[in-house]
Amino acid sequence: MARKYKEDDVKVGKKILLGFIALAVILVIGRFSDVDFTQETDSDALEDTNNTVATVNSSQTTNGNLVIDFIDVGQGDSILIRQGDATMLIDGGTSECKDSLLSFLQSENIDKFDYIIGTHAHEDHIGSLDDVVNTYDFDTILFPKSSTTTKTFENLVLAVKAKNKQFTAPEVGKVYELGDAVFQILAPNADSYASLNNYSIVIKLAYGDNTFLFTGDAESISESEMMDKGMDLSADVLKIGHHGSTTSTSKKFLEQVNPKYTVISCGRNNTYNHPTKTTMDKLKEANIPVYRTDEEGTIECVSDGTTITFNVEPGTYSYLGG
Repeated sequence: MARKYKEDDVKVGKKILLGFIALAVILVIGRFSDVDFTQETDSDALEDTNNTVATVNSSQTTNGNLVIDFIDVGQGDSILIRQGDATMLIDGGTSECKDSLLSFLQSENIDKFDYIIGTHAHEDHIGSLDDVVNTYDFDTILFPKSSTTTKTFENLVLAVKAKNKQFTAPEVGKVYELGDAVFQILAPNADSYASLNNYSIVIKLAYGDNTFLFTGDAESISESEMMDKGMDLSADVLKIGHHGSTTSTSKKFLEQVNPKYTVISCGRNNTYNHPTKTTMDKLKEANIPVYRTDEEGTIECVSDGTTITFNVEPGTYSYLGG
């Protein structure tokens, strides 16, 4: 009978151990997947009066310039947008770029943000976003309803909570004001994806007659969903998705956007081999100028509502990957 007791004890022990493991997983996932999201109450958020597939193509008035800085954060994304006194930051690069990102924002005399957008939960987009949240006041932080158990995501969640703020989930079709500019949420269009990249918040920004499309790391799946919904994706400037990877910027999507200019944010000689030959060949074939942070550092784009200018010359169509 002694042997039977030992076997039973082992079985009970295993069940207890498995129970503790399951509880630990639930606690970790529960803490950072069920992130608090606020209901949209921002007075700057406007209802789309047509339908959820209509997109902004112009803003009513212009006063001064719209200034967009594609910040050189190495192999990552961070975009500062200003119009009048209104400011928005899309993504915060990697954790390694913390000092350079905060230094740049300080040099531009930023004191608060109307909007912060974390396009999705990958480290090369939100790595230093917690430092931005800790340093600056902000009104609204948009983030998709997705999560990961990484320390990077945990840091962002805790930073937002420490400011007594909540994430605002993106609603496709929702229109926001940014000074005299307006922007609209175009993606994500599904509740779940296999890849975090496709949770990327995609926005179309309009100032006067000029339009800009910011795509995060949205891949061809998300691109197809936007096209299938009949969205007007045309834009003067396209921020190329996923750093010029083969997974984004499908030929049909590029044709529908039909940009006059494109921008790629990627690191010099990065290990991901971005941008790829596939993407660069598409841009070269279409004769679309491309501006690249790996070649030119931080890129400033300025619109007066009619004309768009850049502070540097277009980059090359060279590539790192196939």
